Amino acid sequence: MKIHLTSVFVEDQSRALRFYTDVLGFVKKHDVAVGEDRWLTVVSPEDPDGTELLLEPSGHPAARPYMTALVKDGIPAISFSVDDVRAEFDRLREHGVRFTQEPVEAGTVTTAVLDDTCGNLVQIMQGG
Repeated sequence: MKIHLTSVFVEDQSRALRFYTDVLGFVKKHDVAVGEDRWLTVVSPEDPDGTELLLEPSGHPAARPYMTALVKDGIPAISFSVDDVRAEFDRLREHGVRFTQEPVEAGTVTTAVLDDTCGNLVQIMQGG
Protein backbone atom coordinates (compact mmCIF):
# COMPACT_ATOMS: atom_id res chain seq x y z
CA MET A 1 0.00 0.00 0.00
CA LYS A 2 1.21 3.52 -0.75
CA ILE A 3 -0.19 7.02 -0.53
CA HIS A 4 -1.64 8.10 -3.87
CA LEU A 5 -3.52 11.28 -2.92
CA THR A 6 -3.79 13.59 0.05
CA SER A 7 -5.60 16.88 0.36
CA VAL A 8 -5.50 20.28 1.99
CA PHE A 9 -8.55 22.53 2.32
CA VAL A 10 -8.10 25.89 0.61
CA GLU A 11 -10.21 29.05 0.72
CA ASP A 12 -9.74 29.83 -2.98
CA GLN A 13 -8.67 27.18 -5.48
CA SER A 14 -7.34 29.60 -8.09
CA ARG A 15 -5.24 31.49 -5.53
CA ALA A 16 -4.05 28.17 -4.08
CA LEU A 17 -3.03 26.91 -7.53
CA ARG A 18 -0.98 30.05 -8.13
CA PHE A 19 0.70 29.79 -4.72
CA TYR A 20 1.42 26.06 -4.85
CA THR A 21 2.77 26.24 -8.43
CA ASP A 22 4.25 29.72 -8.94
CA VAL A 23 5.66 30.11 -5.42
CA LEU A 24 6.23 26.64 -3.99
CA GLY A 25 7.14 25.09 -7.34
CA PHE A 26 4.67 22.22 -7.68
CA VAL A 27 3.10 21.48 -11.07
CA LYS A 28 -0.59 21.11 -11.92
CA LYS A 29 -1.60 17.51 -12.60
CA HIS A 30 -5.42 17.58 -12.84
CA ASP A 31 -7.87 20.44 -13.23
CA VAL A 32 -11.41 19.18 -13.81
CA ALA A 33 -14.58 21.20 -13.24
CA VAL A 34 -16.87 19.64 -10.63
CA GLY A 35 -19.88 21.93 -10.37
CA GLU A 36 -18.70 25.27 -9.03
CA ASP A 37 -15.45 23.72 -7.77
CA ARG A 38 -12.61 21.80 -9.38
CA TRP A 39 -10.77 18.51 -8.92
CA LEU A 40 -7.45 20.32 -8.74
CA THR A 41 -4.25 18.47 -7.94
CA VAL A 42 -0.56 19.33 -7.94
CA VAL A 43 2.53 17.14 -7.81
CA SER A 44 6.23 17.53 -7.29
CA PRO A 45 8.08 18.20 -10.56
CA GLU A 46 10.66 15.70 -9.24
CA ASP A 47 8.00 12.95 -9.09
CA PRO A 48 5.19 13.74 -11.56
CA ASP A 49 3.66 10.28 -11.12
CA GLY A 50 3.98 10.40 -7.33
CA THR A 51 1.62 11.47 -4.58
CA GLU A 52 -0.89 14.11 -5.65
CA LEU A 53 -2.01 16.98 -3.43
CA LEU A 54 -5.68 17.87 -3.89
CA LEU A 55 -6.35 21.58 -3.38
CA GLU A 56 -9.75 20.90 -1.90
CA PRO A 57 -12.39 23.62 -1.60
CA SER A 58 -13.17 24.52 2.00
CA GLY A 59 -16.94 24.66 1.50
CA HIS A 60 -17.77 21.78 3.85
CA PRO A 61 -19.13 23.12 7.18
CA ALA A 62 -16.38 21.34 9.14
CA ALA A 63 -13.54 22.77 7.05
CA ARG A 64 -13.54 26.37 8.30
CA PRO A 65 -13.51 25.53 12.06
CA TYR A 66 -10.83 22.89 11.43
CA MET A 67 -8.62 25.27 9.44
CA THR A 68 -9.11 28.12 11.92
CA ALA A 69 -8.25 25.92 14.91
CA LEU A 70 -5.06 24.62 13.29
CA VAL A 71 -3.84 28.11 12.38
CA LYS A 72 -4.77 29.49 15.80
CA ASP A 73 -2.71 26.76 17.48
CA GLY A 74 0.17 27.15 14.99
CA ILE A 75 -0.26 23.62 13.61
CA PRO A 76 0.67 23.06 9.95
CA ALA A 77 -2.01 21.40 7.83
CA ILE A 78 0.67 19.73 5.70
CA SER A 79 4.43 19.18 5.60
CA PHE A 80 6.80 19.11 2.64
CA SER A 81 10.33 17.78 2.51
CA VAL A 82 13.07 20.02 1.11
CA ASP A 83 16.81 19.50 0.63
CA ASP A 84 17.80 22.69 2.48
CA VAL A 85 15.28 24.46 4.73
CA ARG A 86 17.41 27.60 5.12
CA ALA A 87 17.89 27.99 1.35
CA GLU A 88 14.17 27.38 0.73
CA PHE A 89 13.30 29.84 3.51
CA ASP A 90 15.44 32.51 1.82
CA ARG A 91 14.01 31.75 -1.64
CA LEU A 92 10.42 31.89 -0.43
CA ARG A 93 10.96 35.08 1.59
CA GLU A 94 12.22 36.70 -1.63
CA HIS A 95 8.83 35.76 -3.15
CA GLY A 96 7.05 37.56 -0.30
CA VAL A 97 6.03 34.45 1.61
CA ARG A 98 5.17 35.10 5.26
CA PHE A 99 6.67 32.67 7.75
CA THR A 100 5.19 32.04 11.18
CA GLN A 101 8.28 30.08 12.22
CA GLU A 102 11.78 30.73 10.93
CA PRO A 103 14.10 27.70 10.52
CA VAL A 104 14.52 25.79 13.78
CA GLU A 105 16.77 22.81 14.38
CA ALA A 106 15.43 19.96 16.51
CA GLY A 107 17.96 17.15 16.61
CA THR A 108 18.41 15.87 13.07
CA VAL A 109 15.44 17.82 11.69
CA THR A 110 15.20 21.47 10.63
CA THR A 111 11.75 22.97 10.09
CA ALA A 112 10.10 26.26 9.16
CA VAL A 113 6.40 27.13 8.89
CA LEU A 114 4.78 29.40 6.31
CA ASP A 115 1.35 30.82 5.52
CA ASP A 116 -0.02 29.51 2.21
CA THR A 117 -2.34 32.56 1.78
CA CYS A 118 -5.28 30.14 1.47
CA GLY A 119 -6.07 29.47 5.13
CA ASN A 120 -3.28 27.07 6.11
CA LEU A 121 0.09 26.83 7.70
CA VAL A 122 2.60 24.70 5.80
CA GLN A 123 5.72 23.15 7.29
CA ILE A 124 8.87 22.61 5.27
CA MET A 125 11.36 20.20 6.73
CA GLN A 126 14.82 18.80 6.14
CA GLY A 127 16.33 15.69 7.69
CA GLY A 128 14.72 13.11 9.83
